[in-house]
Amino acid sequence: MPEPGAGPPSTPSPAAGTPQRLRGGVLGMADIAAATMANVGPAMSFFFGFAFLATTAGVASPLTIVAAGIAVALLGNTLAQFSRAHPSAGSFITFVGKTFGPVSAVTTALLAALGYIIAMGSVIAISGGFVQITLHHYTGVNLPWIIWTLLLTGGSVVLMLRGVVVSTRWAGYLFGVEMAVLVVVSIAAIVNNRGHLSLDPFLPSHVSRGFKGLAAGFPLAVYLFIGWENSAALAEETENPRRNVGRAVFTSVAIMSVSYVLFSYATVTGFHYDVDRLGAAQIPFIDVAHGTLGALAFAAYLGGLTSTLGVLIAGINSQARMVFNAGREGLLPSFFGYVHPIRRTPTNAIVTFTVTALLLIGAWGLGHLLGHHGGSMDPVVFFTESSTLGTLLILLVYLASNIALPLYYRRYRPQEFHMVRHLVLPALGVLVILVPLYYLAKPGQPEPYNWFPYAALSLLLGAVGYATLLVRRDPTLAERVGSIVADAE
Repeated sequence: MPEPGAGPPSTPSPAAGTPQRLRGGVLGMADIAAATMANVGPAMSFFFGFAFLATTAGVASPLTIVAAGIAVALLGNTLAQFSRAHPSAGSFITFVGKTFGPVSAVTTALLAALGYIIAMGSVIAISGGFVQITLHHYTGVNLPWIIWTLLLTGGSVVLMLRGVVVSTRWAGYLFGVEMAVLVVVSIAAIVNNRGHLSLDPFLPSHVSRGFKGLAAGFPLAVYLFIGWENSAALAEETENPRRNVGRAVFTSVAIMSVSYVLFSYATVTGFHYDVDRLGAAQIPFIDVAHGTLGALAFAAYLGGLTSTLGVLIAGINSQARMVFNAGREGLLPSFFGYVHPIRRTPTNAIVTFTVTALLLIGAWGLGHLLGHHGGSMDPVVFFTESSTLGTLLILLVYLASNIALPLYYRRYRPQEFHMVRHLVLPALGVLVILVPLYYLAKPGQPEPYNWFPYAALSLLLGAVGYATLLVRRDPTLAERVGSIVADAE
């Protein structure tokens, strides 16, 4: 489907051959919304992120989550508007590239691939780490977490290679289990601690250090929502993607916002508003489950296990498809653009994405062994470190997309340009992204976080340099950026 005002649709160069397509129209809105929320992984994200958020934002950390939910909804508007105009498995890569040209497309492809691989490395590691924690708690068995990580990751990849319908449905089922557990435990905790209930968690006066504490906790709250963009990369396999991708995004953000507020309120109430004690807990929500009813603690552990598996499946499924699309359009090596002839899955992209993340975990672990501390790598610590670095790169991609939206509509769809949807909201989205970027990159942070901004800047400059050379070598690249529209025959 041609872009209004953009001339005839561009096609891949003859040398590239006929691009391979994924199986179209096999997922409904409910499927991609469930997969998106599974990718967010509320149990996993909340279990390992809320203690740090509470120590930063204080008793009113639920208020910080409300602010983050509104911010992510602003970003969701950008994704929805782009997907309505040009749905693509390339997601942000296609949106930025169509607006700013092939150099930006290749740069975004590299940053997105690296950012998501690094962030997904944290999920892969914590999947085995959480199994180790659970088994050790209940049986005393303490097998190394890397064994469980390899087993769970291998099983998840096999499921993904069987087809998008099977793997997406499984991710949705796992999400259903974790949400049921989280809601039941939260309500039980609130009822059990009803004598301590108050509105303090929602009052700005109870945010530690006022606006400064809110801003410092904001990037941590935004990270709880990472994965909200999952549905856009599934556009090619979704029925009516121009409508359903946006609906899935907003539905997912709304449900996750309300859920996180419930979970955080139950947790701070369960700790009787003692932020110091909450911050010292390894997994505060499980401590609350123990304090509410011992039997609920097992359910909380179960919710954490299903959550990590759901994120593993949904995250790699969507993020590998962005890499796949970049491969078939020539932004990355064509090897990534291969589709299995029967199952119509991007086999090479899925396997390479996963193996690269595992190698990253191994390299990070080796760094711990050879570092001045000389100790083994804790998967919980790695989760925080790896997800932080990955988020830095992903935020740069979000930033470029929000800047691109008004320019794209002005250039390609001027008759549809809407001042609020296509200028005001993405401008607010830019401001929203700059806050966590500042707090993740500001000087004076502890090691290893102090060198993450330099690593992100180096990767950005390297990506721009590589993209510039690639476009000079292949002038036809400009024609292929965004040439494959999800719902085009």
